[in-house]
Order: sequence, then structure tokens, then C-alpha cells
Amino acid sequence: MTDTDGKDSQHAGEALDFLQKLIFDLLLVTDGRTTDLLETLLDEKVRVTVIRQEQLNEVPADYQVESSGAPLYLRESLLISDKSDFIVSHNIAIVNSKYVPESLFEKIAHRQEGIGKSISSMGLQSYRKVVETGLKGEEEAVDLFQKPLNLRIPERHTTIPYKKYDIYFQLMPGIHMLEYFNPEVISYRLNKVINSKMEE
Repeated sequence: MTDTDGKDSQHAGEALDFLQKLIFDLLLVTDGRTTDLLETLLDEKVRVTVIRQEQLNEVPADYQVESSGAPLYLRESLLISDKSDFIVSHNIAIVNSKYVPESLFEKIAHRQEGIGKSISSMGLQSYRKVVETGLKGEEEAVDLFQKPLNLRIPERHTTIPYKKYDIYFQLMPGIHMLEYFNPEVISYRLNKVINSKMEE
């Protein structure tokens, strides 16, 4: 390998690092539907697989949530690409039945599609407020109650991007969301592009 080849591959590596950082920065700050951005990025649809969904009988005292005695539901799910079963993100949601429209709550209960897709398909008015974003080591991953979370993102990574935000339908947040993103999302899409070029 020549010095030029070495420099080219170094520049390509730096360009990929820059691109990954840029895209994840956009993903973490957006207050729009994350799923839309991910589907554009992947160039394919994603589906939701619900791992766990249950009513919370007890809420830890240090978890600040205004429920007024209405039921709270916990939902843990994965976003998976339709064509290749690539795990895109691992998500935790706490749904407050008091502050979520009843029609949406019923749809969430049936586990048929992602929360964001349900809100969009029903034409519901809502807004999102990003609460926290950043990077965590895999061993630092926690749920919305700060309890350790065993992420289903298969590859081992030094850091995993995450975003915590609230979805409002009225004055109080109806849904608290925490999303951990697979850091390989950008590499996955680039490999798809490279492979399709090679097949041409």
C-alpha cells in the first residue's frame, strides 16, 4: 500500500466519523418524529417489536411523574428494519393514560405499531420536548427509572447515542420516551449503497 492509499483510507475514516457525528447530532436534537428520520437514513421502513408492555402498579418515589392516580404503562420495544432485521434502536416508554388521547391509548395497548406512527396516522396534535441527549457506555444504559437496562443492540460498542424526550398532547406530558440508537446505522446504510453499486 502506498502513502497515498494510507492517507486516502485515513481521510475516508475521518469523513465517516464526521458524518456519523453529524447525523447523530441531528437525530438527537430533533423534536420531530425520530422514526421518519431513521427510515430516511436507512432507505427502508422499520417495524416495532414490543418486548414488554405492562401496567405499572408501583412507581418509584424518586420518579417525578404527575399521574393523578391514572394508570401508567411501561412499554419496551425495538425498532427493526423491514428488509434485513437490523436492530435500529431499543426504546422505553412510559405512557400516562390521563394525558394521552383515549384512541391513541387503545392503539398503543394493541401493540400494532410505533407510538410516533400512531400519532401521525391518527392526525393527533402533539409536540415533543427533548429532555436529555448524549452518549453512554453499554454498561451505563439505564431505563427511565435509572435501573440497569440490558440493551438488545447486538454489536458491542464503546458508546451508544441516546435521547430522552416527552410527548405532550395537553399541558402535561402524556408519554416519556427513552431511545438508544444502534451506532452502526450509518455504516449499515453505506454498506447497502456500496453493495448495490457493486451489483450494477
